[in-house]
Amino acid sequence: MALAIVYSRARLGLAAPAVTVEVHLSQGLPGFQLVGLPETSVKEARDRVRSALLNSGFEFPDRKITVNLAPADLPKEGGRFDLPIAIGIIVASGQLPAAAIEGYEFYGELALSGAIRAIVGEIPLVLACQAAGRQPVLPMSNACQAQQIPGVALHGADHLLQVHSFLLAQQALPVIPALPDSQCGYPLCLSEVKGQQQAKRALEIAAAGQHHLLLFGPPGTGKSMLAQRLPALLPQLSLAEALESAAIYSIVALNKPLSQWRQPPFRQPHHTCSAIALVGGGSVPRPGEISLAHQGVLFLDELPEYERKVLEVLRQPLETGAVCISRAGRQAEFPAQFQLIAALNPSPSGHHQDGRASREQVLRYLSRLSGPLLDRIELQIEVPLLPKGLLSTQQPSESSAEVAGRVAAARQRQLARQGKSNARLHPAELLLHCPLSAADSDFLEQALQQLKLSARSYHKLLKVARTIADLKQQADISRAELLEALSYRAFDRLLQYLHS
Repeated sequence: MALAIVYSRARLGLAAPAVTVEVHLSQGLPGFQLVGLPETSVKEARDRVRSALLNSGFEFPDRKITVNLAPADLPKEGGRFDLPIAIGIIVASGQLPAAAIEGYEFYGELALSGAIRAIVGEIPLVLACQAAGRQPVLPMSNACQAQQIPGVALHGADHLLQVHSFLLAQQALPVIPALPDSQCGYPLCLSEVKGQQQAKRALEIAAAGQHHLLLFGPPGTGKSMLAQRLPALLPQLSLAEALESAAIYSIVALNKPLSQWRQPPFRQPHHTCSAIALVGGGSVPRPGEISLAHQGVLFLDELPEYERKVLEVLRQPLETGAVCISRAGRQAEFPAQFQLIAALNPSPSGHHQDGRASREQVLRYLSRLSGPLLDRIELQIEVPLLPKGLLSTQQPSESSAEVAGRVAAARQRQLARQGKSNARLHPAELLLHCPLSAADSDFLEQALQQLKLSARSYHKLLKVARTIADLKQQADISRAELLEALSYRAFDRLLQYLHS
């Protein structure tokens, strides 16, 4: 009786549960049986592994082969188990000593020639393998992406023969290319946007405190240009944040260039996207756009053109920073701490004051946006038409690098004071970090009553005022910061005007 045990991992959301690949060779009619709740792509490994072994010069045992993928109640999918199954057959048939595979985990899809093809989700499985105290052997392209993880011994291979020679200590595996030394700068600069000083100021505040931002105004005023330049103002991600973002990208087979892996992600889905595409879902739960924008920016252009039910699914993730996808057989939770930037025209004709749409038509158009969703957006800025002569002026404007310096300094103050950005403060933490005088507190409550804003808006205004004070390098919030924070509620004032 010949038995081999090889370690690998499955994919379950952002988790990578361990899978033990047990290969048993026994007497009886030659056959290849695969058990352990394999899906179709895993069952097809029988033909891929057989051809890969024969074409690589290995002996394929003329015996009954039973492969068990344990635990049996965990669904297995994809081609990642081809390589561990092949290694298990080689060990069980005596072509490789069992001691040679101790301390390793194997992942990879095999071509019929024995070449090792890339798999999906290398970051979560390498992190889990590192936590288990083993070393991963995986396709070279996946190893190049996984080298972002510090302190892990990666072994990348392009062919089954390379893995065999490596395990026998006969030949080293190819060297994994080093990470680029320099990080690529963001190509779009804020200086390219003419005028719109108030909108630029709001963009700076949004970047400093990670606040959500709504830009509205006539077509062609620079709303999309402003939103697309926000990533240039944001600080680079920390190592933990970058790895979390990279893990989400890896499980949907998307990889950012290695030179940009510390940059915050920027996602801009089209307004025809579905609710599942936006928040995630499917029979096998997959992350959506809000999770791909985790630790970065989600830009929704032409906001009223999205279906209302699509926009409403954003309400819970905007508050919790996570989304739980539940299906009959599987559940998965994905992080979704994104910064929402939205842009819209305040009328179906482009502008609510152009005379081409009645007040009722404008209200019907804007009613596609629910009050609870708008209540979650701290900064609401009107981007007006530019005055005559401004487009042709050559007057220099602040670059993204200059603004990013102030944003980074404000963000450092927040991290030193509370360990998180202002937008992520809880109500109990607001009492500690955003104290107001009695007069300022009364003033803010009166303003809320006049604008008919909610208690959530009260907390949002405090957070924005705290960020403005951080940009001014002030320890406390004064009346000036509260007034400026209230000035960034232009959409609420527009709705009041239309209803009057």
